[in-house]
Amino acid sequence: MGIIVLVIVLICIVFSVQTFRYRFITLPVMRYFKRALPQLSQTEQEAMEAGDTWWDSQLFSGRPNWQKWHQIDAPKLTSDEQAFIDNELETLLSMLDEQQIRHDKDLPEAVWTFLKEHGFFAFIIPKKFGGRAFSAQANSTIVAKIASKSLSTAVTVMVPNSLGPAELLLHYGTSEQQQQWLPKLATGEALPCFALTALEAGSDAGAIDDYGVVCQKTIKGEKVLGLELTWSKRYITLAPVATLLGLAFKAYDPEGLLGGKHALGITCALIPTNHKGVKVGPRHNPLDHGFMNGTTQGSKVFIPLGWVIGGQAGIGKGWRMLVSCLSAGRGISLPALSAGTAHLCTRTTTAYSLIREQFGQSIADFEGVQESLARIVGLTYSIEACRQTTAQAIDMKKSPAVITAIAKYHLTEMSRTVMNDALDIHGGKGIQKGPNNYLANNYTGIPISITVEGANILTRNLMIFGQGATRCHPYIFQQIKLIQDSEGTERVREFDKLLMAHLQHTSINTLKMLWLSLTRGHGLSVKTSGPTQVFYKKLNWLSVCLSVCSDIAMLKLGGELKRKEMLSARLGDVLSHLYLASCVLKKYEHDGRQHGDFNAVNYAISHHLKEGFNALDCFIDNFTNRVVAQIIKRSCHLFGHGMKGPSNHIISILCKNTLSDKSARERVSHLCTVEAGGAIQELEQAYIEYKLTQSARSKFKQWQKRFKILDFDKSFAELVKMAQTDQVLTSEEAQSLVEAQDLRLKAIAVDVFD
Repeated sequence: MGIIVLVIVLICIVFSVQTFRYRFITLPVMRYFKRALPQLSQTEQEAMEAGDTWWDSQLFSGRPNWQKWHQIDAPKLTSDEQAFIDNELETLLSMLDEQQIRHDKDLPEAVWTFLKEHGFFAFIIPKKFGGRAFSAQANSTIVAKIASKSLSTAVTVMVPNSLGPAELLLHYGTSEQQQQWLPKLATGEALPCFALTALEAGSDAGAIDDYGVVCQKTIKGEKVLGLELTWSKRYITLAPVATLLGLAFKAYDPEGLLGGKHALGITCALIPTNHKGVKVGPRHNPLDHGFMNGTTQGSKVFIPLGWVIGGQAGIGKGWRMLVSCLSAGRGISLPALSAGTAHLCTRTTTAYSLIREQFGQSIADFEGVQESLARIVGLTYSIEACRQTTAQAIDMKKSPAVITAIAKYHLTEMSRTVMNDALDIHGGKGIQKGPNNYLANNYTGIPISITVEGANILTRNLMIFGQGATRCHPYIFQQIKLIQDSEGTERVREFDKLLMAHLQHTSINTLKMLWLSLTRGHGLSVKTSGPTQVFYKKLNWLSVCLSVCSDIAMLKLGGELKRKEMLSARLGDVLSHLYLASCVLKKYEHDGRQHGDFNAVNYAISHHLKEGFNALDCFIDNFTNRVVAQIIKRSCHLFGHGMKGPSNHIISILCKNTLSDKSARERVSHLCTVEAGGAIQELEQAYIEYKLTQSARSKFKQWQKRFKILDFDKSFAELVKMAQTDQVLTSEEAQSLVEAQDLRLKAIAVDVFD
């Protein structure tokens, strides 16, 4: 014991002698880090600096402050926003017929007019320019509700309020550009699109080969300095109908007319589509959806420098603009589409599973159906929690690129799972197209959500941990920036200070991880109470494991970690499930710990803990150094983590609670549009009547079994009449049962065609 203490004292003395430490510790480590840690390109560094961090950095640090997390106000809508949802939005929803829109491959003219006149393209535009100045929360909620009724209309509304000319003008446009275009965008006089994707540049947006050359042209007798642009873009939503084109290209100045370097970098400009040489079309057909999507081209199209967003000062700043605005838009639009789809599936599948009978009973009574139904409800709760929380981050003026990437990837993937489960339960009802099929249109829209704004494979494998590892870590990003500069004395001192803090951070987390491993997550107290307390303890355990494993991975693999995508993506999955679980707990707290919601919370957290710990295990099992891998595994969870996902009991009780608790079902599906006279309204009415007549139905079925009634030649109404004659049912019960049966049969029917 004395020897151990002596060694510790000697180590402390060595570290305290600054000169010795600089020469024999700091400089060698600095040189090793320079070789090992990834070198950031200019575009990567701009991407890192354009965004910021939020709760993701807390989760990555291994020390999440749950009290601070819950102190963030619950997301709210203003009175103006709620009034818009109750009035203008409800009117719009009543005008939409997705079947007709898909048939016509366009919105009706009346819908286009209504969208323009009532400010559906002006959510993000300030009131001084004629916009509505809605919050991200309102923007997201509106798009989600539209998506549950008409995905084509939701995408049409989504694009002008996401990444596009308005967003770029607000953040980077000159005063003159804002005055010229924002009022027109607010009224719909100018309809925008933004052209980024090209043939060779999809997820790798920086690879665009569209270009603009700085030159002078004589126009009306005057020499004008501008750019001659050549481009060919595809997959551009609203391009076929847009009147204002936002264009991303690489700018060059071979003659040095601007007095600087020749390759100026990615640049963004605004061009009226009626400008000479601009071509829009032909259009694409995105899985038969009715929103406009197409191409735009131009060859040697001259524009003045004043059309560059930000003017001449904006040349070469396009990448920073795009990264900053993309991270915000990614956190609003696609989570909203996912939530709309999930709420649609939850509302309809809970109802359908109850009223659909097989083998003489409701299919909701079968455990196989319950397993899928519980997954629908639990994941929908998680999707909604993440949608609300991520939009709230944007309203707090955050630009958390990692969090919005998590929301985009996981919410679109979870909505795909929810939809597949919904179709499994609906069976034939889900695959026969027509006005009565309320799932098919959203089903075909899911691959679109998964593909756009950074394909999901790229988002998971390169963005979440690729940015998270450096941006969310308390010290790595600063260390990388330091070691990429010269090794002057000041740099060494700064690096030494960071190194000591980094070593202390990692040492403390390693000790915490070992203690939590021994106690299976229960070794540290959390300042929460109630049935969710255990969840916070398990999440703390997973968070500290992520922190230590990330340090080990970056130290051992360095820059190679970027190319070990299957390894880094699993660490990204750990971070993602930590964030998703955090959102679930935040929503539960802010909703007042609704008793009817706890079962959905229990399911969602159990799911995220299982997936998070499994991702950690997959990372460890595939780590390149097997000796290190075994040490990490024993250190993370010596006796196993025990995260097995939702139990059969949780599944069963969640299904029963959702089907019996009206308010709980409403809360988890409130974004679903229930139109009077539509297929969902018919299903909803059948569901309500089925529940009201369950007692009478039970007595009727017992009567059938007891007397072994042969019903092959009698209608349901005739059998009910017989039961009434036998005084098994009252006249009121008999009438209600027949009416409920008629509604049930109508709701489960499918469309037929000549």
